[in-house]
Amino acid sequence: MKTKSPIFSITSWIRRQPPKMKVVLAFLSGVAALLFLRMVVEDHNNLFVAAEAVHALGTCVLIYKLTKVKTCAGLSLKSQELTALFLAVRLYCSFVMEYDIHTILDTATLVSTLWIIYMIRFKLRSTYMEDRDNFKIQYVVIPCAVLSLLVHPTTSHILLNRICWAFCVYLEAISVLPQLRLMQNIQIIEPFTAHYVFAMGVARFLTSAHWVIQLFDTKGRLLIALGYGLWPCLVILSEIVQTFILADFCYYYVKSILGGQLVVRLPADVV
Repeated sequence: MKTKSPIFSITSWIRRQPPKMKVVLAFLSGVAALLFLRMVVEDHNNLFVAAEAVHALGTCVLIYKLTKVKTCAGLSLKSQELTALFLAVRLYCSFVMEYDIHTILDTATLVSTLWIIYMIRFKLRSTYMEDRDNFKIQYVVIPCAVLSLLVHPTTSHILLNRICWAFCVYLEAISVLPQLRLMQNIQIIEPFTAHYVFAMGVARFLTSAHWVIQLFDTKGRLLIALGYGLWPCLVILSEIVQTFILADFCYYYVKSILGGQLVVRLPADVV
């Protein structure tokens, strides 16, 4: 009789748990990961740089797929367009508000994202799953724009720049939704797309970890430093939302990789 591996036993046990228990387990895993990062990373600002580097790495995976495999199947053009939009706005804010290493990383990622959009729209259009990429992006762009008008930073910068800053924060938090909807529609995700989305999940988690750890290290003073009103809370909430949006997919990705599968199979209710 073949002995079941510990990994298979653990994943099977998790799968049998009720939804509330799965939420508790996910929360405890997140807390454990945060504590680990807090202990091993001396300068917690490096977490944000690491998040942008992982995002860039995920984009490189897509570039390889589009140039070598010659297909954009499984990729959401709408998610790439939303990504380009929030990166462009964030790059503008970075230039006029604080020019640093993040500006360089965002520039490289924006250029790569624009190239990916070009490849999907023109060079590899025949492989684009347009009928499956059916998420209405106005459902995320318009609410983010309205929210940024109502709730934005209270710094000394001009109002337009503060509104743009808020808009890119809100849009980044949900820019991956069209990609998740597309994957929900097709349910079987090939490796390169899966690697890219997992990289997005890791990047989102590292960004959230940066803010949460900073919040604890400053004993809440970070919220005061970010300004007053709802803005500080919404910044933290936006970062956490990004992580939870991708948490389900990351679970199935890790499960597939540990199980030796080349593709990720998603149940219909992941998103």
